[in-house]
Amino acid sequence: MTSPHFVVIGECVADVVRTDGAPDVVHPGGSPANVAYGLARLGEPVALLTQLADDPYGRLIRAHLESAGVTLLPGAEAAEVADAPRTPSAVVRLDEQGRAQYAFDIGWTLAPVELPFRPGHLHIGSIAAVTGPGAAAVLALVERWRGRAGVSYDPNVRPALMGEHAEAVRRVERCAALADLVKASDEDLAWLYPGQDPEEVARHWLGLGPATVAVTRGPAGAFALTADGRRAEAPARTVEVADTVGAGDAFTAALLHARHAGASLDTALVRATAAATLTVTRPGANPPDAAELASVLG
Repeated sequence: MTSPHFVVIGECVADVVRTDGAPDVVHPGGSPANVAYGLARLGEPVALLTQLADDPYGRLIRAHLESAGVTLLPGAEAAEVADAPRTPSAVVRLDEQGRAQYAFDIGWTLAPVELPFRPGHLHIGSIAAVTGPGAAAVLALVERWRGRAGVSYDPNVRPALMGEHAEAVRRVERCAALADLVKASDEDLAWLYPGQDPEEVARHWLGLGPATVAVTRGPAGAFALTADGRRAEAPARTVEVADTVGAGDAFTAALLHARHAGASLDTALVRATAAATLTVTRPGANPPDAAELASVLG
Protein backbone atom coordinates (compact mmCIF):
# COMPACT_ATOMS: atom_id res chain seq x y z
CA MET A 1 0.00 0.00 0.00
CA THR A 2 0.96 3.66 -0.34
CA SER A 3 2.24 4.81 3.01
CA PRO A 4 -0.35 7.14 4.57
CA HIS A 5 0.80 10.66 5.38
CA PHE A 6 -1.18 10.67 8.64
CA VAL A 7 -0.82 8.16 11.46
CA VAL A 8 -3.22 8.55 14.37
CA ILE A 9 -2.41 6.81 17.65
CA GLY A 10 -5.05 6.29 20.30
CA GLU A 11 -8.21 4.73 21.55
CA CYS A 12 -11.39 3.53 19.92
CA VAL A 13 -14.50 3.73 22.10
CA ALA A 14 -18.05 2.50 21.53
CA ASP A 15 -20.27 5.44 22.51
CA VAL A 16 -23.52 4.13 23.98
CA VAL A 17 -25.74 7.19 23.60
CA ARG A 18 -28.48 7.31 26.21
CA THR A 19 -31.38 9.74 26.25
CA ASP A 20 -34.46 9.64 28.45
CA GLY A 21 -37.41 7.85 26.89
CA ALA A 22 -35.43 6.40 23.97
CA PRO A 23 -33.52 3.16 23.37
CA ASP A 24 -29.73 3.19 23.59
CA VAL A 25 -27.91 3.86 20.32
CA VAL A 26 -24.30 2.73 19.84
CA HIS A 27 -21.98 4.90 17.75
CA PRO A 28 -18.32 4.18 16.93
CA GLY A 29 -16.21 6.75 18.77
CA GLY A 30 -13.04 7.59 20.63
CA SER A 31 -11.36 10.90 19.86
CA PRO A 32 -8.30 9.56 17.97
CA ALA A 33 -10.47 7.10 16.02
CA ASN A 34 -12.84 9.94 15.14
CA VAL A 35 -9.94 12.05 13.86
CA ALA A 36 -8.68 9.16 11.72
CA TYR A 37 -12.19 8.61 10.35
CA GLY A 38 -12.61 12.33 9.67
CA LEU A 39 -9.31 12.51 7.79
CA ALA A 40 -10.28 9.52 5.67
CA ARG A 41 -13.68 11.05 4.91
CA LEU A 42 -11.85 14.11 3.61
CA GLY A 43 -9.78 11.95 1.27
CA GLU A 44 -6.57 11.62 3.28
CA PRO A 45 -4.78 8.26 3.36
CA VAL A 46 -4.61 7.62 7.11
CA ALA A 47 -3.58 4.79 9.41
CA LEU A 48 -4.71 4.19 12.97
CA LEU A 49 -2.73 2.45 15.70
CA THR A 50 -5.25 1.42 18.34
CA GLN A 51 -6.65 -1.58 20.19
CA LEU A 52 -9.84 -3.46 19.38
CA ALA A 53 -11.25 -6.71 20.67
CA ASP A 54 -13.03 -9.28 18.54
CA ASP A 55 -16.34 -8.47 20.22
CA PRO A 56 -19.53 -6.77 18.94
CA TYR A 57 -18.27 -3.26 19.72
CA GLY A 58 -14.89 -4.00 18.18
CA ARG A 59 -16.40 -5.39 14.99
CA LEU A 60 -18.73 -2.40 14.73
CA ILE A 61 -15.85 0.08 15.07
CA ARG A 62 -13.57 -1.85 12.70
CA ALA A 63 -16.25 -1.92 9.97
CA HIS A 64 -16.92 1.79 10.52
CA LEU A 65 -13.27 2.78 10.17
CA GLU A 66 -12.60 0.55 7.19
CA SER A 67 -15.72 1.86 5.42
CA ALA A 68 -13.99 5.24 5.18
CA GLY A 69 -10.65 3.76 4.15
CA VAL A 70 -8.79 3.94 7.47
CA THR A 71 -5.92 1.44 7.62
CA LEU A 72 -5.69 -0.37 10.96
CA LEU A 73 -2.04 -0.98 11.77
CA PRO A 74 -0.72 -4.24 13.22
CA GLY A 75 -1.18 -4.18 16.98
CA ALA A 76 -4.85 -3.17 16.78
CA GLU A 77 -6.10 -6.51 18.06
CA ALA A 78 -6.80 -6.32 21.78
CA ALA A 79 -6.32 -10.07 22.02
CA GLU A 80 -2.61 -9.30 21.80
CA VAL A 81 -2.84 -7.10 24.90
CA ALA A 82 -3.34 -8.82 28.22
CA ASP A 83 -5.06 -5.89 29.92
CA ALA A 84 -7.55 -5.17 27.13
CA PRO A 85 -9.99 -8.10 26.96
CA ARG A 86 -12.80 -6.01 25.47
CA THR A 87 -13.29 -2.97 23.32
CA PRO A 88 -13.58 0.19 25.44
CA SER A 89 -17.01 1.78 25.79
CA ALA A 90 -18.63 4.86 27.22
CA VAL A 91 -22.18 5.66 28.22
CA VAL A 92 -22.94 9.06 26.73
CA ARG A 93 -25.75 11.06 28.28
CA LEU A 94 -27.07 14.05 26.35
CA ASP A 95 -28.53 17.14 27.99
CA GLU A 96 -31.28 19.30 26.49
CA GLN A 97 -28.74 21.17 24.36
CA GLY A 98 -27.24 17.95 22.99
CA ARG A 99 -24.05 18.31 25.02
CA ALA A 100 -22.47 15.03 26.01
CA GLN A 101 -21.31 13.71 29.38
CA TYR A 102 -19.41 10.43 29.53
CA ALA A 103 -19.11 7.46 31.91
CA PHE A 104 -16.24 5.26 30.75
CA ASP A 105 -15.45 1.56 30.81
CA ILE A 106 -11.99 1.76 29.36
CA GLY A 107 -8.43 0.61 29.77
CA TRP A 108 -5.60 1.70 27.50
CA THR A 109 -2.60 -0.49 26.88
CA LEU A 110 -0.27 -0.41 23.91
CA ALA A 111 2.77 -2.61 23.59
CA PRO A 112 5.97 -0.96 22.30
CA VAL A 113 5.63 -1.01 18.53
CA GLU A 114 7.49 0.15 15.42
CA LEU A 115 5.58 1.79 12.57
CA PRO A 116 5.87 -0.19 9.29
CA PHE A 117 6.60 2.97 7.27
CA ARG A 118 7.80 6.54 7.70
CA PRO A 119 4.89 8.80 8.65
CA GLY A 120 4.50 12.35 7.47
CA HIS A 121 2.45 13.37 10.49
CA LEU A 122 1.52 11.80 13.84
CA HIS A 123 -1.64 12.77 15.70
CA ILE A 124 -2.16 11.83 19.35
CA GLY A 125 -4.74 12.75 21.92
CA SER A 126 -7.27 12.20 24.63
CA ILE A 127 -7.17 9.14 26.88
CA ALA A 128 -4.37 7.33 25.05
CA ALA A 129 -1.87 10.16 25.38
CA VAL A 130 -2.04 10.49 29.16
CA THR A 131 -3.36 7.18 30.56
CA GLY A 132 -1.00 4.41 31.57
CA PRO A 133 0.30 1.99 30.76
CA GLY A 134 -0.32 2.67 27.07
CA ALA A 135 0.64 6.35 27.13
CA ALA A 136 4.30 5.46 27.52
CA ALA A 137 4.29 3.63 24.18
CA VAL A 138 2.43 6.51 22.52
CA LEU A 139 4.94 9.11 23.71
CA ALA A 140 7.88 6.86 22.82
CA LEU A 141 6.66 6.75 19.22
CA VAL A 142 6.21 10.51 19.12
CA GLU A 143 9.67 11.13 20.56
CA ARG A 144 11.15 8.71 18.03
CA TRP A 145 9.62 10.51 15.05
CA ARG A 146 9.57 14.09 16.29
CA GLY A 147 11.61 16.28 13.98
CA ARG A 148 11.14 13.86 11.08
CA ALA A 149 7.32 14.03 11.06
CA GLY A 150 4.78 16.63 12.09
CA VAL A 151 3.03 16.10 15.42
CA SER A 152 -0.40 17.29 16.58
CA TYR A 153 -2.13 16.83 19.92
CA ASP A 154 -5.67 17.26 21.23
CA PRO A 155 -6.03 16.77 25.01
CA ASN A 156 -9.81 16.16 24.69
CA VAL A 157 -9.99 16.14 28.48
CA ARG A 158 -12.08 13.47 30.20
CA PRO A 159 -12.03 14.56 33.87
CA ALA A 160 -13.21 11.19 35.19
CA LEU A 161 -10.08 9.56 33.76
CA MET A 162 -7.50 12.29 34.35
CA GLY A 163 -6.62 11.49 37.95
CA GLU A 164 -5.04 14.06 40.27
CA HIS A 165 -5.31 17.52 38.73
CA ALA A 166 -1.72 18.76 38.99
CA GLU A 167 -0.36 15.51 37.58
CA ALA A 168 -2.92 15.62 34.76
CA VAL A 169 -1.79 19.13 33.83
CA ARG A 170 1.83 17.96 33.83
CA ARG A 171 1.03 15.08 31.47
CA VAL A 172 -0.96 17.32 29.13
CA GLU A 173 1.82 19.89 29.04
CA ARG A 174 4.38 17.20 28.24
CA CYS A 175 2.29 16.18 25.23
CA ALA A 176 1.83 19.79 24.18
CA ALA A 177 5.58 20.33 24.33
CA LEU A 178 6.12 17.46 21.87
CA ALA A 179 3.62 18.82 19.33
CA ASP A 180 3.85 21.27 16.46
CA LEU A 181 0.11 21.94 16.58
CA VAL A 182 -2.16 21.69 19.62
CA LYS A 183 -5.94 21.91 19.42
CA ALA A 184 -8.11 22.16 22.55
CA SER A 185 -11.61 23.24 23.48
CA ASP A 186 -12.45 26.01 25.90
CA GLU A 187 -13.96 23.30 28.13
CA ASP A 188 -10.61 21.46 28.15
CA LEU A 189 -8.83 24.64 29.19
CA ALA A 190 -11.41 25.49 31.86
CA TRP A 191 -10.76 22.14 33.55
CA LEU A 192 -6.99 22.26 33.19
CA TYR A 193 -6.56 25.93 34.14
CA PRO A 194 -9.63 27.11 36.07
CA GLY A 195 -10.32 30.82 35.78
CA GLN A 196 -7.62 31.51 33.18
CA ASP A 197 -8.42 33.18 29.87
CA PRO A 198 -8.17 30.74 26.92
CA GLU A 199 -5.82 33.05 25.01
CA GLU A 200 -3.56 33.26 28.06
CA VAL A 201 -3.40 29.47 28.17
CA ALA A 202 -2.75 29.29 24.42
CA ARG A 203 0.19 31.66 24.82
CA HIS A 204 1.48 29.57 27.73
CA TRP A 205 1.37 26.45 25.56
CA LEU A 206 3.14 28.22 22.72
CA GLY A 207 5.96 28.82 25.19
CA LEU A 208 6.28 25.05 25.66
CA GLY A 209 7.18 24.49 22.01
CA PRO A 210 4.23 24.21 19.57
CA ALA A 211 4.13 26.45 16.51
CA THR A 212 0.33 26.76 16.61
CA VAL A 213 -2.37 26.44 19.27
CA ALA A 214 -6.01 26.38 18.16
CA VAL A 215 -8.92 26.69 20.60
CA THR A 216 -12.56 25.89 19.85
CA ARG A 217 -15.26 27.79 21.73
CA GLY A 218 -18.51 26.14 20.67
CA PRO A 219 -21.01 28.76 19.47
CA ALA A 220 -18.32 31.44 19.81
CA GLY A 221 -16.24 29.90 17.01
CA ALA A 222 -12.51 29.25 17.17
CA PHE A 223 -9.21 31.08 17.27
CA ALA A 224 -5.57 30.15 16.80
CA LEU A 225 -2.31 31.72 17.90
CA THR A 226 1.13 31.06 16.47
CA ALA A 227 4.60 31.24 17.95
CA ASP A 228 5.51 34.02 15.51
CA GLY A 229 2.71 36.25 16.80
CA ARG A 230 -0.09 35.66 14.32
CA ARG A 231 -3.74 35.34 15.33
CA ALA A 232 -6.57 33.82 13.29
CA GLU A 233 -10.25 33.53 14.13
CA ALA A 234 -13.32 31.89 12.60
CA PRO A 235 -16.94 32.49 13.66
CA ALA A 236 -19.34 29.65 14.32
CA ARG A 237 -22.43 29.10 12.19
CA THR A 238 -25.88 28.99 13.75
CA VAL A 239 -27.45 25.56 13.25
CA GLU A 240 -29.86 23.23 15.00
CA VAL A 241 -27.75 20.92 17.18
CA ALA A 242 -28.50 17.19 17.29
CA ASP A 243 -25.58 16.53 19.63
CA THR A 244 -21.98 17.66 20.06
CA VAL A 245 -20.42 14.18 19.97
CA GLY A 246 -17.34 14.19 17.75
CA ALA A 247 -17.57 17.86 16.79
CA GLY A 248 -14.12 18.69 18.13
CA ASP A 249 -12.64 15.68 16.35
CA ALA A 250 -14.22 16.76 13.06
CA PHE A 251 -12.63 20.18 13.63
CA THR A 252 -9.22 18.60 14.22
CA ALA A 253 -9.44 16.37 11.14
CA ALA A 254 -10.45 19.26 8.88
CA LEU A 255 -7.77 21.53 10.36
CA LEU A 256 -5.04 18.93 9.73
CA HIS A 257 -6.37 18.22 6.24
CA ALA A 258 -6.46 21.91 5.33
CA ARG A 259 -2.99 22.62 6.63
CA HIS A 260 -1.59 19.57 4.83
CA ALA A 261 -3.15 20.94 1.63
CA GLY A 262 -1.29 24.21 2.14
CA ALA A 263 -4.21 26.35 3.32
CA SER A 264 -3.48 29.45 5.37
CA LEU A 265 -4.27 29.31 9.05
CA ASP A 266 -7.28 31.60 8.53
CA THR A 267 -8.68 29.38 5.78
CA ALA A 268 -7.96 26.21 7.72
CA LEU A 269 -9.87 27.54 10.75
CA VAL A 270 -12.88 28.37 8.59
CA ARG A 271 -12.86 24.88 7.08
CA ALA A 272 -12.42 23.23 10.45
CA THR A 273 -15.26 25.23 12.00
CA ALA A 274 -17.53 24.33 9.09
CA ALA A 275 -16.72 20.63 9.54
CA ALA A 276 -17.57 20.81 13.25
CA THR A 277 -20.81 22.65 12.45
CA LEU A 278 -21.92 19.95 10.02
CA THR A 279 -21.12 17.27 12.60
CA VAL A 280 -23.29 18.75 15.35
CA THR A 281 -26.34 18.72 13.06
CA ARG A 282 -26.51 14.91 13.12
CA PRO A 283 -26.18 12.26 15.83
CA GLY A 284 -22.85 10.73 16.79
CA ALA A 285 -19.35 11.34 15.50
CA ASN A 286 -20.34 11.67 11.83
CA PRO A 287 -17.95 14.15 10.17
CA PRO A 288 -18.44 15.43 6.64
CA ASP A 289 -16.78 14.10 3.55
CA ALA A 290 -14.93 16.40 1.16
CA ALA A 291 -17.98 17.05 -1.04
CA GLU A 292 -20.20 17.98 1.91
CA LEU A 293 -17.60 20.33 3.28
CA ALA A 294 -17.07 21.96 -0.10
CA SER A 295 -20.82 22.49 -0.54
CA VAL A 296 -21.03 24.37 2.75
CA LEU A 297 -17.98 26.49 2.08
CA GLY A 298 -19.14 27.39 -1.43
